[in-house]
Amino acid sequence: MGKRGSVAVVAAAGLVLALGGCGGGTDEGGTDDAPGTSGKGSAAPTPAKSPSGQLVKWAGGMCESTAAFKDLRADSAADLKEMRDSDAQGDLVARARAIGYLTSTPSAVEDVERGLADLGPSGVPAADRLRDAWLKKVRGVVAELDGVSPNPAAGDAEGSAADIDKLVQSLTSPQPDLPALTRKDARLAAAHERAEQCAPGWKPDGPAEDTASPAPDPDGPLPKAADGRNYGACSDGACEVLVTSTADITANDVQVHVSLGDDYVTFQTAGTLMQLGGAGGEAGFGDRLKATVVAHNKDGAVLKFTTVPNQ
Repeated sequence: MGKRGSVAVVAAAGLVLALGGCGGGTDEGGTDDAPGTSGKGSAAPTPAKSPSGQLVKWAGGMCESTAAFKDLRADSAADLKEMRDSDAQGDLVARARAIGYLTSTPSAVEDVERGLADLGPSGVPAADRLRDAWLKKVRGVVAELDGVSPNPAAGDAEGSAADIDKLVQSLTSPQPDLPALTRKDARLAAAHERAEQCAPGWKPDGPAEDTASPAPDPDGPLPKAADGRNYGACSDGACEVLVTSTADITANDVQVHVSLGDDYVTFQTAGTLMQLGGAGGEAGFGDRLKATVVAHNKDGAVLKFTTVPNQ
């Protein structure tokens, strides 16, 4: 959605005079008020009204929803590719990624659907038809997701993920889309121009990223783990250890199998399977134990285990 240059319509105020030969007032040279005016001059253009604040807000919301669907499609395709690539790392990693995808993707689609529904009418009939067409398409996909999404414990999690991705990829804009409509309606074009969400490269979290703390450098060295590879130090439920590939750690009587992928740390116990990506992620094991990913890169991961305080 490109940001168009400002459009201004100027109407000259005053009288329009028709010049004729001598004896004006005839059918050939009548004034504007004369019913017999020849109409050889071009009519003055009708000035476009400035868009209301409500229409600017509507255009911004539609741009935001459209961008959200584009991101959903890209993220879904990337997640499915990662699942297929992770087969080389073992069934455990592939299954963990598939479970995470199955539980998060339907709710992400529903979140964008709610944003569309909250837009309300724009006051421009063609724009309202676009919103209604979007809602019809999205609600159809949501209904199908309810039928496809299995219990995460089901056997063919990766196959179900492929079915969900196919539905997500269908979430493309009905036609004519918003940019096409702006070329036909001056007020909608002006609203599109003024809405910050319609600017090229706009991101929902753009302003927040400027003030957020910088993420740890994934290519930098790992911090020193207080207990190194002494996994026995975790027996009381409090330790900080280094894992470079896989490890079996018993902490506070909870047996945890840890395995590392390129972007994730997977934790498995007798009753749970969790996967975390990035520093700061936490995995909880009931009311007895918590694991925190302090740092993770190509060389390994530093993990901190702590007991859960009594409530």
